[in-house]
Amino acid sequence: MAAFRYEALDDTGRVKQGVIEADALRQARARLRELGMTVLDVQMVTQESLHAGAGQRWRFRSGISSAQLSMLTRQLATLLEAGLPLEQSFTALIEQSENETVRQVLAGVRAELLAGHTLAQAMGHYERVFPDIYRSLVKAGEASGELGHVMLRLADYTESRQALRQKVGLAFIYPAIVTLVALTVVMALLVYVVPQVVNVFQQSHQALPLLTRLLIGLSDMLQASWMYLLGGLVAAGFAVRAMLRNEEIRFRWHGRLLRLPVIGRLLRGINTARMASTLAILSGSGVPLLVSLQAAAGVVGNLPMRRALEDAARKVREGVTLSRALAASGLFPPILVHLIASGESSGRLDAMLERAASQQEQEIGNYTSVLTSLLEPLLILVMGGVVLTIVLAILMPIIDMNQMVR
Repeated sequence: MAAFRYEALDDTGRVKQGVIEADALRQARARLRELGMTVLDVQMVTQESLHAGAGQRWRFRSGISSAQLSMLTRQLATLLEAGLPLEQSFTALIEQSENETVRQVLAGVRAELLAGHTLAQAMGHYERVFPDIYRSLVKAGEASGELGHVMLRLADYTESRQALRQKVGLAFIYPAIVTLVALTVVMALLVYVVPQVVNVFQQSHQALPLLTRLLIGLSDMLQASWMYLLGGLVAAGFAVRAMLRNEEIRFRWHGRLLRLPVIGRLLRGINTARMASTLAILSGSGVPLLVSLQAAAGVVGNLPMRRALEDAARKVREGVTLSRALAASGLFPPILVHLIASGESSGRLDAMLERAASQQEQEIGNYTSVLTSLLEPLLILVMGGVVLTIVLAILMPIIDMNQMVR
């Protein structure tokens, strides 16, 4: 049985859209006609149909967001822990979901379940929606018979990752807004205000101060070439994006970012927290360590740290302990290495990894709070200094004119 999304007219002439399950396209159309609907279009729900519209009628967003996946995981875990069968749980999720794309994904997974596939196999038909680590954990939960418990841990994992992403993102929203507004004000002063004041100075034929002459030159340059500058910035952005598609160039760039005093520490902490939380939930769910390391490497965005984790996996395969393998790279925080060593010696590796992940997340939160609290007044001082310089460059000739009149 498969899931089909449809567009049809009901008996009142209204256009209705939804998802229906059937064994074939012809049966789906027949069921819609039995419901008294005039079929306009019917398409099978597939991963590709979620990312590209079929013709002009269907246009869908690429998958579902991380926030939606986190909420969906929590709801499914709660239903399974309450004792509902898997198919009935998906039916309840479909009924209460308000997002059409989410409904289609759930209907597609439920159709695969009815066809006899496992939940991990059913989710495998939507790889862009359910990442590798997600499916690995589901597979481990099904194999151990503790799918409900594993889904609860997976819900905690997705929620913690979403919370960390939001915490870091929200911390830099205010500085970004301040910077954007300040740059807009400065550009408006240089392009519109300064030229009008310059006309007064030129008519007076007086010698202008150096600061005023520099400001006039900058204003003239911006008026004459702002379109070229904007085009150059856009072209440079596309060029940098194209260059970073090369893995070696991206590797060197990520390595330089790690060596920066502020950004490097933040990136190291974020990637370490992701890796530790991923390893914790995988090892705690019974997934072998080597498989867990491969999955954890996939969530590490920094290439040098990812390659260091892959090298550590090869050393672990050769018999080296995980703590020594990670310490050899020098890219991971010492606290993580010590906690892993403690977990390996005590047999509680998953608990130590969870502690390391929570410690890194707390450190990132504190670090971003301190950083933004220092960055906000610094931005205000810098932009205030720029505006003050422009105002002084305009006022100095006016003061000179007043002194000449006296």
